[in-house]
Amino acid sequence: QVQLVESGGGLVQAGGSLRLSCAASGSIFRSAAMGWYRQAPGKQRELVARITSDGTTTYKDSVKGRFTISRTNAKNTVYLQMNSLKPEDTAVYYCNLVAVRYDGVNYWGKGTLVTVSS
Repeated sequence: QVQLVESGGGLVQAGGSLRLSCAASGSIFRSAAMGWYRQAPGKQRELVARITSDGTTTYKDSVKGRFTISRTNAKNTVYLQMNSLKPEDTAVYYCNLVAVRYDGVNYWGKGTLVTVSS
């Protein structure tokens, strides 16, 4: 069983930065694709950034150039560096793990709240 624990959320002013971390338990992290999703009040959950096991990254258009996803396999951890934050980035951010070698089973963290004030 995989457990994902996010940290690093909080309140920040527009233009500020935060770094989210997600630590994964278990032994499948190295081969898994990792992602950060977010869900704002009244909206659907959306993909923010994704990184594959070989380090290939993809981003939602609105965060390109501001957010950076990275991973450290030795620590079973994925990060999301968020710069130049905007009020519209306010949401609960969720860590996602896709067990590519195990039929693509998805695991989710409980989420961490990011609030950007104007």
